[in-house]
Amino acid sequence: MSLTVRSVAVFCGSRMGEKPVYRQTAELTGKTLAEKNIRLIYGGGANGLMGVVADSVIKSGGAVTGVIPEFLKTRERMHEKVSQLIVTDSMHARKQIMFSEADAFWILPGGFGTFDETMEILTWKQLGQHKKPILLINVDGWADAMVAMLDAAVRQGFASAEARALLQVVPDVQSALACSTVADQVDGLPVSAL
Repeated sequence: MSLTVRSVAVFCGSRMGEKPVYRQTAELTGKTLAEKNIRLIYGGGANGLMGVVADSVIKSGGAVTGVIPEFLKTRERMHEKVSQLIVTDSMHARKQIMFSEADAFWILPGGFGTFDETMEILTWKQLGQHKKPILLINVDGWADAMVAMLDAAVRQGFASAEARALLQVVPDVQSALACSTVADQVDGLPVSAL
């Protein structure tokens, strides 16, 4: 028996990116999460794609938890309309809270911060710290170079094929939704405990 996740952490850009499809995907992500009654967990900002995802969830009647460090409240323009806003004292605390609140992770187009979050959550999974789904939504091939880098690490002997398989690459939001199911229990633990 499987359980649809109740919350998804979305990692994405604090900028819009160059292609309109990035914004469209962010809007669809928010709308889809709200329609499926899945809480958005995200970085708490109102700028860029992260702001678009949050706005779309809110507009569609969904729940949003934003997590933002104190020093980014101005730089990323803290989102004032989210259901819950958590202000942390560091980036590390932000990521730890996002990790603990989420049942799955979706990666949308983004830059260095998105790459950092992706690699950290993937590394934690490789080290057995969680078994939550990690879905990279490769909109219009935006992440081809990152996927190639991960594949090269396997070919060059720096990562195992099993570790590489911990990150699923999907083409769109509907595919991410379909892959975002987990067993009711994993190694005897409730999903919420992982």
